[in-house]
Amino acid sequence: MRILIAEDDPVLANGLTRSLRQADYAVDCVGAGDQADHVLLAQSYDLVILDLGLPKLDGFEVLRRLRRRGSKIPVLVLTARDALDDRVKGLDLGADDYLTKPFDLPELEARVRSLIRRGQSGGGSMLTHGALHIDTAGRRATLNGVPLELSARELGVLEVLVHRSGRVVNKEQLAEQLYGWDEEVGANAIEVYVHRLRKKLEPAGVTIRTIRGLGYLLEKPGNAQD
Repeated sequence: MRILIAEDDPVLANGLTRSLRQADYAVDCVGAGDQADHVLLAQSYDLVILDLGLPKLDGFEVLRRLRRRGSKIPVLVLTARDALDDRVKGLDLGADDYLTKPFDLPELEARVRSLIRRGQSGGGSMLTHGALHIDTAGRRATLNGVPLELSARELGVLEVLVHRSGRVVNKEQLAEQLYGWDEEVGANAIEVYVHRLRKKLEPAGVTIRTIRGLGYLLEKPGNAQD
């Protein structure tokens, strides 16, 4: 799950980034509205946490442009403005939730989980690949009805591969879904996650192939090769 934080208070932005990464989200952060608008044009996210008082372009305009482009990304407005008119304006422009500062971190994290579940349920939160079932909202997977013990990063890799079943996915595409811009990715990290997944999936006939020089391919059910 990838989250964009648009917040110009560096202390708050850093605290939110650390907290959400500890909860196994990939988090990117910008400090100005024009940066947020540019990033949202180029990158896909599962949630945006948006401050209204951003420099260069305020949060209202970022939200207006996002919805004008037809994006349905869930948006949590985070602001010191507590006037009713501001809340109504934000919601009318397409915000999904509104939280005023100061706030309790557990409440924000609960709202993040709720908005991501809500966003996923619109497109279906269950992924199925033969005997493999992934509940993307509940962050769990089963194989032949038996719960799979997966780390958050292993589950993230598996979700991407299932979404693109039968197509090659390179390491850069996988890392993009697992890490924020400023997080260092170990040279062999993706290989390790794929290796662990193979050990857990292949006994049930779910096969991840390495396409040398290109990336990984999850065989479609019934097409696995020895």
